[in-house]
Amino acid sequence: MSSSSKQIDEFKISLKMIVEATNNFKNLIGEGGFGKVYKGNLLQPSGERIEIAARKLHGHYGQGELEFQHEINMLSALKHDNLVSFIGYCDEEEKIIITKYEANASLKTHLDNSNLGWTERLQICVGIARALSYIHYDEGHDLSVIHRNIKSSKVLLDDNWEPKLSGFGISLKNTKPRRHRYLLAEVMGTIGYVDPTYEKTGFVTHKSDVFSFGVLLLEVLCGKKAFEPDEQDQGSTEVVKQD
Repeated sequence: MSSSSKQIDEFKISLKMIVEATNNFKNLIGEGGFGKVYKGNLLQPSGERIEIAARKLHGHYGQGELEFQHEINMLSALKHDNLVSFIGYCDEEEKIIITKYEANASLKTHLDNSNLGWTERLQICVGIARALSYIHYDEGHDLSVIHRNIKSSKVLLDDNWEPKLSGFGISLKNTKPRRHRYLLAEVMGTIGYVDPTYEKTGFVTHKSDVFSFGVLLLEVLCGKKAFEPDEQDQGSTEVVKQD
């Protein structure tokens, strides 16, 4: 067994513990393309309990074994104050990823929150920028990560309104010496946030994340999404310009 596999195994949590923590998956708090998210209260080896978000993955929606392993590898390798905190995973009968529960849900639910002032909005934007700087350039690890799905629903907010970037299921990794080079990859992401160059050519770099971040900044500034669902078929560039 490789050292990386041993490190990942340290994060394994039994299905029995997760079922107990989530009261048999009764407290549904979110749902996305890759699965449903449940709130729970997990007993730690120290005897303390921690609030968690348990995401049960839908394999038939596209996240199979390779994608699952990729995401837990990413989450276990990346550590930053503005990234979601990885607690562990389960791969017994279900594929489940466990992260720390963040009290204020996603940024998407607060874009039009009139109680969220400019100070908090600036704090959120700066925090996301720090997260991107870390995954793109940090000297503390030997890889550079392209997220590929930066959007408001992937930014979680803690009880102090500090942002936590999540959603590394379709991220790509590169070596630091090659981080400024284009990668050729299947176009994935969310319409309205995807870099038009990547969308047209299939070539992606960390700059594609910066484009998506720009759309996110526009949303935070305007207090609403940059496009409406019925506009999605118009193409990402046109939709961003319209708002």
